[in-house]
Amino acid sequence: MPVISAKSYVKPILPELIDAYEAGGAEALTALLRKQILKEKIKFPVLEYTARELFSAIPDKEQLQVCDLISDLHEIGGNVFLGIALQMRLSKHFNECFRKAPEYMMAGNEWYVCDIIGERVMGYALLMYPKKTIPVLKKLAAHPDKWVVRSVGVGAHYAIKKGLKKEHVKDMFELLLSLSTTTDFHTKKGIGWAAKTTAKFHPDIIQAYQQQITTSADIRPWFKTKIKIGLGRSSKYAKRHTG
Repeated sequence: MPVISAKSYVKPILPELIDAYEAGGAEALTALLRKQILKEKIKFPVLEYTARELFSAIPDKEQLQVCDLISDLHEIGGNVFLGIALQMRLSKHFNECFRKAPEYMMAGNEWYVCDIIGERVMGYALLMYPKKTIPVLKKLAAHPDKWVVRSVGVGAHYAIKKGLKKEHVKDMFELLLSLSTTTDFHTKKGIGWAAKTTAKFHPDIIQAYQQQITTSADIRPWFKTKIKIGLGRSSKYAKRHTG
């Protein structure tokens, strides 16, 4: 099956999806979406474009019904639609989005569901609304579900990579440090990913916490390894430690 990477493929389908919604409601829309889009191999940027166009045509009060039905499909590409839909709703429905995103992650119960939604909701929110988002992420870091905790790291990775301000990176690294005691495989992946990204883009923040990282018995070796890898990929760190 060829991989679709052009918007031209989905543009003729969008009116059909909207017509299906207007004629048969959310159920008709999701059935056609699954058949025409989600069962095809389509690049994520094209899925994101489709999601934005589609949810722009759906009334605000009816969008979550569509999201719930898409979640029930358990299609990989459907998670892109969920992430973009919630991302679009953040400015008006911030708290609701942070309630629904964990709900969809737990329902999906797979690492890729967490990562797809985590980048597009937690990560985007952290980048755009850091002061509002960081306290919420601190609460999610104590969540009993591993996918929700992992999403904290996924979101931090995304925001830091995209240019999160240093003061907020510092706040997030302190949160990552508090999660460095975890032994869950999937949680370690997400938190370690963010730690590595912090080290790559902000080695000076790592340096400020170096003594704690080196001497604390609570900080696990896997966390220290991720930091070491990130520092090795940091051009700022490399220049400082050569010559």
